[in-house]
Amino acid sequence: VGDVKIKVLHTPGHTMESSIYLLIDESGKEHAIFSGDTLFLGDVGRPDLAQKAADMTQEQLAGHLYDSLRNKVMPLSDEITVYPGHGAGSACGKNMMKETVDSLGNQKKTNYALRADITKEEFVKEVTDGLLPPPAYFPLNVKLNKEGYESIDEVLEQGMKAYEPVDFVRVVQEQEAIVLDVRTPAEFASSHVPASISIGLAGDFAPWVGALIADIKQPILIVAPEGQEEETVTRLARIGFDNALGFLKGGLAAWKSAGLEVDTVSSITAVEFEQQFNEGSIAYDVRRESEYLSEHVIGAKNIPLANLNANMSVIEQEDTFYIHCAGGYRSMIAASILKARGYHNFVDVQGGYNAIKETAVRKTDFVCPSTL
Repeated sequence: VGDVKIKVLHTPGHTMESSIYLLIDESGKEHAIFSGDTLFLGDVGRPDLAQKAADMTQEQLAGHLYDSLRNKVMPLSDEITVYPGHGAGSACGKNMMKETVDSLGNQKKTNYALRADITKEEFVKEVTDGLLPPPAYFPLNVKLNKEGYESIDEVLEQGMKAYEPVDFVRVVQEQEAIVLDVRTPAEFASSHVPASISIGLAGDFAPWVGALIADIKQPILIVAPEGQEEETVTRLARIGFDNALGFLKGGLAAWKSAGLEVDTVSSITAVEFEQQFNEGSIAYDVRRESEYLSEHVIGAKNIPLANLNANMSVIEQEDTFYIHCAGGYRSMIAASILKARGYHNFVDVQGGYNAIKETAVRKTDFVCPSTL
């Protein structure tokens, strides 16, 4: 490519076809690797998503990944810059750093998967430990990539249709569309379109859309802050959700002006939770199991957000209960799902466990048998 070269390094493990691209300048010096899904910052690609290796276990793929890293990546110079394919929040790894670029030398020091003394057996165990089920849309995205997809111009043209409130309601009913509210958790709690789902743009938007909306062809109507409608449609399309039908013109203000019903989410501060929570109270912690096992409120039951839809039958239906996550983003998603399913007997704890742990609520770092 001009005066530089791109060398392809085959690095099977995340998938059998995974490769890294090594950038070499005109003098032959190696400058950077574009590491795709093989090497992330702080992590490596999970070995359980391969669509072409159905005859291989995740442990076998992890073994290939160990060899790829040892034989192709770690011999490279510490000065090389690493440009990964994904960052924090992606479902393709477990513990990605928030940074988007780093030196290979620093990754050798800080990335558990690049420890010099790690054995293949230890590597396989660590890489496969704690993997959450792949988002349901992953296989559909693979199919989409093979068969083709809509032009982004056509997706945007459809998704940027602005509907007055009455027409918005009509389209929801006619198309059986999901109403996706991408405002902040606080704004959603204050007022929202009844039965809408809250997944805020200012968080792990794409991963949670993919985890909770299984069908990439699901019709979606959007409630967004003014000026962020196109961003929402674009970010949905990036993960294969091309069927955004439009957005609510004028947002919640227009909805209220039209005299249409709104719903709210009851919420309290962590201090109020401290005052109210007692031995007979019911609370659901929607953080990941690993977060819960690290430390949690004594008596709280763990239903990770990703598993909420599958565990509706165990949710308390009559008595008031509390929900929380780590900081409030995931619990508001959970609250919206509960509301859409007809549950209104709950209270969200603002600030989540990060705020709760600053109070005197009894907590434990031991495994609780109430984990689901």
